[in-house]
Amino acid sequence: MTENTQQQTAATTELPTTYAPAEVEGALYERWVERGYFEADAKSEKPPYTIVIPPPNVTGALHLGHAFQVTLMDALTRRKRMQGFETLWLPGMDHAGIATQNKVEQQLAEEGKSRHDLGREEFVERVWQWKDEYGGRILGQLRRLGAGLDWSRERFTMDEGLSKAVQKIFKDLYEDGLIYRAERIINWCPRCLTAISDIEVEYQDDAGELVSIRYGEGEDSLVVATTRAETMLGDTAVAVHPEDERYRHLVGKQIKLPLTDRTIPVVADTHVDPEFGTGAVKVTPAHDPNDFEIGRRHDLPSLTVMDEHGVITVHGPFLGLDRFEARSAIVGALKEQGRIVAEKRPYMHSVGHCSRCKTTVEPRLSMQWWVKVGPLAQAAGDAVRDGSVEIHPKELSRRYFDWVDNMHDWCISRQLWWGHRIPIWYGPNGEVVCVGPDDEIPTGEGWTQDPDVLDTWFSSGLWPFSTLGWPEKTPDLAKFYSTDVLLTGHDIIFFWVARMMMFGLYAMDGEVPFKTVALTGLVRDEFGKKMSKSNPNAVDPLDWMNAYGSDAVRFTLAKGANPGADVPIGEDWVQASRNFANKIWNATRFAMMNGATIEGPLPDASEMSATDRWILSRLNETVAQVDALYDDFQFAKLSEALYHFAWDEVFAWYVELSKTTFFAGGEGAKVSGRVLGEVLDVMLRLLHPIVPFVTDTLWTTLTGGESLVIADWPKDSGFRDEAAEKEIELVQRVVTEVRRFRKEQGLQDAQKVPARLTLDGTPLVAHEAAIRQILRLQPEGEGFAATATLPVAGATVALDLSGTIDVAAERKRLAKDLAAAEKEKAQAEGKLGNEAFLAKAPDNVVDKIRTRLAKAEEDIARIQAQLANLPQA
Repeated sequence: MTENTQQQTAATTELPTTYAPAEVEGALYERWVERGYFEADAKSEKPPYTIVIPPPNVTGALHLGHAFQVTLMDALTRRKRMQGFETLWLPGMDHAGIATQNKVEQQLAEEGKSRHDLGREEFVERVWQWKDEYGGRILGQLRRLGAGLDWSRERFTMDEGLSKAVQKIFKDLYEDGLIYRAERIINWCPRCLTAISDIEVEYQDDAGELVSIRYGEGEDSLVVATTRAETMLGDTAVAVHPEDERYRHLVGKQIKLPLTDRTIPVVADTHVDPEFGTGAVKVTPAHDPNDFEIGRRHDLPSLTVMDEHGVITVHGPFLGLDRFEARSAIVGALKEQGRIVAEKRPYMHSVGHCSRCKTTVEPRLSMQWWVKVGPLAQAAGDAVRDGSVEIHPKELSRRYFDWVDNMHDWCISRQLWWGHRIPIWYGPNGEVVCVGPDDEIPTGEGWTQDPDVLDTWFSSGLWPFSTLGWPEKTPDLAKFYSTDVLLTGHDIIFFWVARMMMFGLYAMDGEVPFKTVALTGLVRDEFGKKMSKSNPNAVDPLDWMNAYGSDAVRFTLAKGANPGADVPIGEDWVQASRNFANKIWNATRFAMMNGATIEGPLPDASEMSATDRWILSRLNETVAQVDALYDDFQFAKLSEALYHFAWDEVFAWYVELSKTTFFAGGEGAKVSGRVLGEVLDVMLRLLHPIVPFVTDTLWTTLTGGESLVIADWPKDSGFRDEAAEKEIELVQRVVTEVRRFRKEQGLQDAQKVPARLTLDGTPLVAHEAAIRQILRLQPEGEGFAATATLPVAGATVALDLSGTIDVAAERKRLAKDLAAAEKEKAQAEGKLGNEAFLAKAPDNVVDKIRTRLAKAEEDIARIQAQLANLPQA
């Protein structure tokens, strides 16, 4: 035994007999970070590979959705680093304007205060204190998951550099006429008192009421239906379809608006669906987005009838009422006037709620800042159409185009105090000045800054280049932009992906922010239901990591990751992945203790057994397969391929088939030991990006190398041996068939059975010892009598089962099973032969009976074969 082999054996025996993730993962991760493995070098001459992490909210905690995407990004970057790329995976957080402000306002409420008691400056300082004390917990949790992020480049959307980028692009867009201020309909939260984005609106079915109200008098009247009766106070028209004969005589006329002293016109607009309801709709331009557009087309006034708190502001008996109180009061007043034609209660309909505070969102006419998206969206669409950016999977490109090709101008202002303050200053004489990062702020009496802050998505839209130092021409920006892959959920194509595309192309002179958009699905529970904190199916991934290890969670998530498809996950699956990690540990440890080595060159194929050549052929095929699947973002398939290769081909077949060689010793054992070492070396490299902890621990022990993180990615050597693969396939068929027969006869796995193997004239001769070892088949001895004969794969296996089973009892049991199967077959055939039954029975019932018949016939054939193979009495 050489010195290296002795050291390897000693190190192997120092490995615990069982793998304990909690004792390995934390210390190993810190070692990776301390050694700088994840830090990228902008001066390197290696080709760059860049991914920026979708920045989690500073208020956030790790959930399975995060863990899912981070696992996949980590796998991509670990592989590219091993392939020799200068790999940058850049971490950071989003300031999450409304969510973070709400956190601090909740703290203040517990103290009996509001933000207004503190004032803007002191409140913002309080938020920074909260961020420093409580924010960013998720980044520590990503370390626990094993995320190989370059922590030296961690960014925050409100740090100094990113704030400068926000000011710069705002001014550029403003001066190019692409940012403007206008009064439009927005989503408004009456509790948070701010405009909110579409992604911050959660829709759910609420039990409301649908009331039908008669407007006008006599023949000059019509009926409209609404779920928001309180907004009728702001109606400025009734709209009908231009071709609706029922109302043609009313178009252009004025009709009385109930409960008011106003008359309103009847207008004709193609937006109205004449088939829906009465075919007439009330038009409230200040409180409905569709009505706002109708109002613009027909030059209708917009009357705001409630304030930012959702309180009615018009004169009359409803003044000062909350919107929901006003709804009941107005319906009551209309009933008194005989205006209510019909009521439906409860009426289930989809209603938008603020995702932060769950308050019902109010469409509201408001003066806001907007991005004119037309030319930006055009460029974002063209970048995908001309192939500059690839969306994967391709079928989701249609969803992307649906959004960018039909994008409305983007409301970017928020009525909050925490966030990037809009860099617009107003002078005492009506001056409006946009202040860039290098501009002097106007001073003097009467100058004030716009009070609003920017939508969080505005700053996160700059993420691929602002994090690299833009607008400065930094070495990082030159080396690592544009990024290679954006991996994110398909649910935020519009909210984040499209915005990054627009801003990246605009700010970086037409250079795309990423070359590929790899879209994932959403993580769901094992029954396919959406996980939610409000449901009992929500899972904290840290609980699973504590119980089963981070590798187990990662492998489970990767195995479910089909491009663009949702990912079901259950605890049983994580347990199975834990078992896989344990199998890798135990089998690799066993192999290293029994001769597996990487010492010296790989022997020539002529020195190898067919088993050796077979596993090397399968190894190289697996390398090629995994590479192709990585390049196609097929994480589920590549994980399955690795699982099958490691568990089935290496551990279940190669190690078992080679045991007799190892036990025999000599040159054959040395050759197979070197082959097994090669296989383990490459297998652990292939597995490392997905299960980094267990693989790095084993690989460094096997090879004495520093770390898999910086090891080379394996390459397909091109070695294939079709003859060896066919030969081992024959062995597998013999072993599988005999195992099946043993199980059917009720023999225990360890129970030894005398057997005669007739292998002459087949390649199986060389494998007789291995076959006997695996199947517990003893050599035929004196008095051997073949009581069962199995012809398989050109060989014959004769077994002497006398003394191993109670033949009479077994025949009795099988006869009983055969009778039951024949009865089941007869019943199924009877029903399928009954024309009257077939005429009445549903198709699914008939299909079930056909399935029962097929199963019964299969059982009969199996039992009859078992009876035929039993020894004769």
